Amino acid sequence: MQPLKSTLLTIALAAAVPVSAQTMKPGLWEVATQIQSANGQVEQAMAMAQQQMKTMSPEQRKMMNDMMAKNGVSLSGNGVTAKVCITKEMAARNDAPIQTQNGCTSTHSPIVNGKMKVSYSCAQPKSSGEGELTFEGDKAYRMTMRSTGVQGATGEMTMSGNGRWLGSDCGSIKPVTR
Repeated sequence: MQPLKSTLLTIALAAAVPVSAQTMKPGLWEVATQIQSANGQVEQAMAMAQQQMKTMSPEQRKMMNDMMAKNGVSLSGNGVTAKVCITKEMAARNDAPIQTQNGCTSTHSPIVNGKMKVSYSCAQPKSSGEGELTFEGDKAYRMTMRSTGVQGATGEMTMSGNGRWLGSDCGSIKPVTR
């Protein structure tokens, strides 16, 4: 179950990389991302994860669903939905909520004409990517991202998705710590 957990969290964190901008409201955001890989590895991993979930005992499935829900993550088809908490301080610093404990770093450009360019790199598992966010006010954005090396895959994958503000209260979802 550990490789499955690691894969899901890596994809969710990669999808959440771009959730930051001076124009974004602090609070709870939902980031829905669709994933396509050039070699089909990511889609196979997603299908395998969903199949493994179906074959788990009710207790194991509940434990996995509870763990994902606690982290604000859910799966659907070739997609991942993650809930991300943006603090006032993070919004003020234009700070992307990406985990850096595994050697991840991220950068972003200033917002120009409602667009921000982003990039990230992680050492464990080795992965990197770059993309662009297009803001639709302070409560929504669209994004595209191209990544390589997620969970040891040798090919590229593309992600497209959107973020939407759910409210000022993050509830049980904690901000990603640096």
